[in-house]
Amino acid sequence: MALHECGLNLNRGLKELQMHGTLDFPCAGYAAFYTDNPEDTIPWHWHEEMELVYAAEGSMEVRIPSSSFCVRKGDLFAINSNTLHFASSLEGCLLHSLVFSPSLVTGTDNSVFAKKYVHPLLSCPSFSGFLFPSSKYPEIIRDFCAAFEVMKKEPPGFEFIVREKLSCICFFLSQKFKEEMVISSSTSGQNDLRIKKMLEYIHQNYSGEITLPEIARTADIGERECLRCFQKTIQTSPIQYLLKYRSMQAADLLLREPERSISDISVSCGFDSPSNFAKVFRRFYHCTPREYRKMPAI
Repeated sequence: MALHECGLNLNRGLKELQMHGTLDFPCAGYAAFYTDNPEDTIPWHWHEEMELVYAAEGSMEVRIPSSSFCVRKGDLFAINSNTLHFASSLEGCLLHSLVFSPSLVTGTDNSVFAKKYVHPLLSCPSFSGFLFPSSKYPEIIRDFCAAFEVMKKEPPGFEFIVREKLSCICFFLSQKFKEEMVISSSTSGQNDLRIKKMLEYIHQNYSGEITLPEIARTADIGERECLRCFQKTIQTSPIQYLLKYRSMQAADLLLREPERSISDISVSCGFDSPSNFAKVFRRFYHCTPREYRKMPAI
């Protein structure tokens, strides 16, 4: 079986470090079930590869900068290269995904496939993500499912089938965004760059005291623009993101280091007191840190 378990290895800038596929066949398939528990999410991250995400069962909320989509059973969602994205299950969801380098479709950077279709699509300011509802795009859904199935079974020549099906999907997207691909815009790219810098700063410094002016300064913007950028791209405030990130790190430590005291963990994750830690933790996990630590593993 060529499928892999989902697992993110991110650097401080939220870039995924895991290689998807191999150098000679840069495509990987993933299958995973996500519950609706608050900790069972796919955190904000990005990678140079394109990604296709299919809801085989249940439904999932997928967020990209400035937008949020409900991917229901049978729907497919396409995510552009270098695009920040986040996902959480709405009711329990079995996800199938293919993560692939655009070079699998283009071959060389000088090919007609690269110059005429894929590279303009990758740099299109209007294409960060696109939802394919199953009722509207059955042929695209069939292409994805065919590619996913052969990735799972690896029959002879499966690489040709995967490349063909992914090429069909990329061609459709290039035609869908054909008009927008000729329009240049720097606003979206500027917001993405700013948010990546600010999230990287939070991830590097979450254990210490962080203020809104400090977060804004990392992107060379004012506090008001910082608030606008966070709200527009990931639909939350910088401080709320910081508190949730601290809580996520604490939740991990509560389970990984059972010998450590809750008070010690709260300090190491940037909370000013155990009582404040408990209050914030309950907001995101709907239980106290002590109760969370006693929960059976899923």
